[in-house]
Amino acid sequence: MTTQAEKAAAFERMHHEDKILILPNPWDRGSARLMEKTGHRALATTSAGYAFSRGKTDTNIGRAEIMDHSADLVACTDLPISADLENGFGHAPEDTAETIRQAAVAGLVGGSIEDSCNDGSAPQYEIAHAAERIEASADAAAALDFKFMLCARAENYLWGNTDLADVIQRLQAYQEAGADVLYAPGLTSADDIRSVISSVDRPVNVLFGMAGMELTAGELQEMGVARISAGGSIARAALQAMMTASEKMLAGDPAFSHAAISGKDVHNLLKD
Repeated sequence: MTTQAEKAAAFERMHHEDKILILPNPWDRGSARLMEKTGHRALATTSAGYAFSRGKTDTNIGRAEIMDHSADLVACTDLPISADLENGFGHAPEDTAETIRQAAVAGLVGGSIEDSCNDGSAPQYEIAHAAERIEASADAAAALDFKFMLCARAENYLWGNTDLADVIQRLQAYQEAGADVLYAPGLTSADDIRSVISSVDRPVNVLFGMAGMELTAGELQEMGVARISAGGSIARAALQAMMTASEKMLAGDPAFSHAAISGKDVHNLLKD
């Protein structure tokens, strides 16, 4: 078995290679194993995908449950795993620092902290407070005995705020606070992505699966994007396939199974 330190070192290297890191998001053991078999080099959790698999909404999953889920995924694959750690499960910098410490105990080698307040008072924290939260997270990560890749997220676009200057100001503040990776989910314009990359000197993550995202991995790599993740979009694609099959079955149509992978193929992929 690969040690956590070895996974962490490999994961860090993946962010600085010429080849873009494509980071898919499993939501349970089965999806993690199958993504590994597909040939992916690392994985990232999805809080939304996991919540949906539990019959919950994304905002109804707490830190303890996320940590148990993360540890479960770590136990089923030898790939490095980073986690969607939402807003750090608390408003104070001390909360985000504790989340990073618990993520390390769960076996993770990276994780993202977003700047959404998640309490209805405002969409995002003020930049200064958001940066303090990243700084506390970075300090907690630096105290570990392996390299933990801390990703800082500016959630502007997910809240309908398309002020690119504010996005860049936030990412620059998070960079200075110690983030290893920068991420503004929702960016789909090549010009906007290039502007972000030229304004920071950390690896940048871009989200696949958003409406309007037509850029390929090759095109993003040429722009200088270091990493692509999918968030909950692969889980949602699987749920849509399940809903379509369910509706066809309810209508008495056996064709729902025609596009399904065979049980034998799944068995052969998972048998070892």
